Order: sequence, then C-alpha cells, then structure tokens
Amino acid sequence: MRHIGYHLLAITTIAIWGVTFVNTKVLLQHGLQPMEIFLLRFIVAYLCIWTISPRKVLSLSWRDEGTFFILGLLGGTVYFVAENTAIGLSYVNNVAFIVCTAPLLTMLLAILFVKGMKATVLLVLGSAMALAGVGMVIYNGHFVLQLNPLGDALALAAALSWAFYSLVIKKVSSRYSAAFITRKVFFYGIVTVLPLFLFKPWQFPLRGLLQPTVFFNLLFLSLVASFLCFLWWSVAVKKLGAISTSNYIYLNPVTTVLASALFLDEPMTFMAYAGSALILLGVFVANHQTPDPDQ
Repeated sequence: MRHIGYHLLAITTIAIWGVTFVNTKVLLQHGLQPMEIFLLRFIVAYLCIWTISPRKVLSLSWRDEGTFFILGLLGGTVYFVAENTAIGLSYVNNVAFIVCTAPLLTMLLAILFVKGMKATVLLVLGSAMALAGVGMVIYNGHFVLQLNPLGDALALAAALSWAFYSLVIKKVSSRYSAAFITRKVFFYGIVTVLPLFLFKPWQFPLRGLLQPTVFFNLLFLSLVASFLCFLWWSVAVKKLGAISTSNYIYLNPVTTVLASALFLDEPMTFMAYAGSALILLGVFVANHQTPDPDQ
C-alpha cells in the first residue's frame, strides 16, 4: 500500500475520534451542552495551533478565505451541532449508523462534482461491506430500528457536511500547510457557532470546568481529538485524497464499541466482533487502488 504512514495516520485519527463519544457522553452527563463542548474544545485547539502554524493571518486570496469559512462551518459548527443535537432527539444507534455514511456520501459527491472521478467495482464493493459491518457493530446484536424524522435528518446533515468538508479541504491543501488549514477551520468554527448562543445562551457554570472529570475530558477533546486529529486529518487528505481518507470513517464505530466496553461496561458481542472484521476487510478493499483524480 502506498503512503503507509499516512494511512496509519488516518486510522489513528479515526480511532481517537471513535473514543470521543465516551468523553462527550461524560461531559453531557455533567451538565455541559453540545454547543458549549464544541466551543470550548475549538477555542483551546485554536490557541494550541498558533504554536506551530504560520504567523500570517489571511490566506492568499479572499476566495480562499471564503473557502476556509465554509470549511469551519461544515467541519465544525454544522457537523458537531447537528450530530450532538441528533443524539438528543433520536437513538444513538441510528445517529451513529447514519453519520458513518459520510464516506459513501463523499464518494457520491465526488462522482457528481469532481472531474474524472469514477466509481470502481472494488470501491463500491468495499464501501458496501464496510457499511454492513458498521451496522453489525453499532447494533451489536440488538437490532431495533425506530425512526425519528428530525433526529435522523440532522444525523444525515452531519454526514453530508463532513462529506462536503472532505472534498472542499482537498481544494486548498495544495496551496497551504496542514497547520494553516487546521487553524483556519478552528477559527471559523468558533465564529460560526457563536451566533447560535443568541438562541440558546450559555448555561454551564465556569467553576464547573475545574471538576477533574470535566477538565480532563475537555482537555482530551481539545488537545488530542481537535488539535492533533484535525491536523492529522488535513495531512492525510492532502497525501491520500478525500475518498481514500474518508473510507477510514467506517472504522469509527469499532473504537467506539471497544471504548464503551472498557469504560462504560457495555457488552461486546460476537456480532460486534464479526462486524469489526467486515469493516476492516471492506476498508482494505475500498482503498485498494481507489481512484482520486486530485491525489
């Protein structure tokens, strides 16, 4: 496999993002709201990224600056607010399954909008196998599908926003460093979420942030899941292309289920093990000679 180091970087990123479900759940249980968690983790990550990013403030053109605004909106505010709100309205299993359709949506959008992009048999087969494995892992042997139109629509909006994010970020990755792109995403993520507090004001007491459980879970989400992982994701997309990198999102529920079993005492069934194996096989097949004209 070409660029094995960058593939491992994408896998590591997704593995960490899979664990963040547990961190977020703990913070929600302690009284933080989804928008509050998102704003705090992005502010800390934004301050951290300045230590390694270029010191210039603006991009090369106002058009590129607008592109970064879109990236912050899609990969930050829309994705996180839609996903976390959906969890409050619909079943977690439903939301997790729908969000994991992001790679499939990325592939479909690329076929529609990216010149020269065509789906291969291996890409379609691998995606189908991975998606089936996602379903097996998420439902973990207890398949109960109950629809909530608004919640499931928000989950689909989150998946669609990440699919667009993955394609758009590739357009600027050739002209800017991963650190600069990531810094811009954090900044515009913060900018675009602030107006939402006009409709739902901040409620969590600031002294509550000093609670060890709250502090360390936020620290992990900020420094590792946001600062490092968004940086790594930008690097992976730049080197591997949007399609190949997005396919690793299918691995997200594997680490989520493992983390839930370790830290939340939730059972890991044979169905989950079988689904994990199917996901791994599907991702391998889908990424075998995956076409990406921009790579």
